[in-house]
Amino acid sequence: MTAMIQQSWMVRNSYAINAYFSRYNRLKWLYLCTCFFLLPMFANAQDSLNNSKNNDKPSLHIGGALRFNYNNSSWKKEQVKRGGDFGYDMFRVNADAAWKQLSLHAEYRFYSKDFGGAMLKEGYVSYHFNDSTRIDVGLTQVPFGNITYNSHSWFFNLPYYVGKEDDYDMGIKFERVSPKWKYELAFFKNAEELNFGDDTPTDPSRYSYDVAGRNKEVNQGNARAEYFINKDNSVGVSVMAGGLYNIPTRDMGSHYAAALHANLNYHKWNLKLQSMYYQYNVADSAQYHDAVSMAAYGSAYQVASKAFIHTASLSFTQPVKWGPVSSLTFYNDYSYMDKQTAGFEDSQMNVLGCMVTAGHIYTYIDWAAGKNHPWLGPVWDDALAAGTPGESWHSRFNINIGYYF
Repeated sequence: MTAMIQQSWMVRNSYAINAYFSRYNRLKWLYLCTCFFLLPMFANAQDSLNNSKNNDKPSLHIGGALRFNYNNSSWKKEQVKRGGDFGYDMFRVNADAAWKQLSLHAEYRFYSKDFGGAMLKEGYVSYHFNDSTRIDVGLTQVPFGNITYNSHSWFFNLPYYVGKEDDYDMGIKFERVSPKWKYELAFFKNAEELNFGDDTPTDPSRYSYDVAGRNKEVNQGNARAEYFINKDNSVGVSVMAGGLYNIPTRDMGSHYAAALHANLNYHKWNLKLQSMYYQYNVADSAQYHDAVSMAAYGSAYQVASKAFIHTASLSFTQPVKWGPVSSLTFYNDYSYMDKQTAGFEDSQMNVLGCMVTAGHIYTYIDWAAGKNHPWLGPVWDDALAAGTPGESWHSRFNINIGYYF
């Protein structure tokens, strides 16, 4: 009995100590974040006053794009017989407005019904303390890895297909740029939410990939730092962590990711390098631990719950004077997904192509190849999770023509 009383006393005190340090850490984190955000605001107050004198008149610019797409995929035998398919890709409208230190940017896209239909790609309001410091609020790009893109082709790289390249979530982002550094801090309440029911899953009609199905991304923090070796070259590090709410159990899991990245230029050459790791810890029964559902463009598939992804993307730009054609950019983007679950087959992707620039028209001519890749092979649901043992490479010849205004 004495031993049980002592054990009970120890457990109660252990909970009390943990609760105290948990509250202490939360207060400490809140204090550090508050200082981090507020100090630059006070430091730049004078700059804000000076800038306001130059932006008293409101401005508005409307732009957009219309794109068409041709593709011929090796694993679609009937499409190969037809010589490929050529059709509508996307129409979009962009709006940019500004008044004093405030600005707005929004991009709304209209895809075909099979690709998710209409969707907001991004949309946020910014407050500019000066030319180097600002805060964005809304559906804004997640600061992780090489940005804006970690690739050169129309297809992006493998990180895009697991929600780690050109991803957009709902939250607040602080950005500051100096001659040697650029750093970003962000808090995202959740991915873009389209349904507000108590237990509704993430809607798949979205531009960037997010966790869907049985889980939802919540309360995510991001930090990204980029060091400029000179004006053309930089290296950086990114980290992110957040909650993963499980709908059936109503318990909270977690997820995190980290990346090292570099963006290097030499004359007409550009090289983007990135190595990253991510992990999802779902609060679900054991049978769902090895993969999570991710969705975009109106459809979902399974993704391994933990993996390394390494990418290398090289381009060469040659100016030309061929009528309206002003430049050709040749590139090769390669990515490798090293899944960390026993029995899962790794995924690979390689895109060899050229972008032709002719005034407002940009044309991507790509030969995209994939191995255990849902967009570049016959297996959709499981390619980025367990994959197919002995799977071979599949390819897609693709031409995307877009007029941007």
